[in-house]
Amino acid sequence: MNTKLYVGNLPFDTSEDALRERFTQAGAIVSVTIPLDRMTNRPRGFAFVEMETADGASKAIRMFDGQDFGGRTMNVSEARPPEQRSNGGYNSSLNKSGFNRDRRGRSNNRRY
Repeated sequence: MNTKLYVGNLPFDTSEDALRERFTQAGAIVSVTIPLDRMTNRPRGFAFVEMETADGASKAIRMFDGQDFGGRTMNVSEARPPEQRSNGGYNSSLNKSGFNRDRRGRSNNRRY
């Protein structure tokens, strides 16, 4: 089992210290990360908690999944590995992205 946990449906004012305090009940913690929104620089409502052992991670899932935290029901599960991203949302495999192209990939500078 992975030792990194996904913790979802968190209140937006949740702090790393509050999560640390809660999850130390299940075992030793390596790290707590609360991702921030790029535009607003505010928490996105979820976090990643990395436990020291797989036993601690499974215990945390059993203890906290579905439990109330700050008025919201926490979702705690094993974190999935990040997906491979393309380069900025462009369809680089077809090489038809960029300016001066229509939706079919043809150049827009044709004369009619």
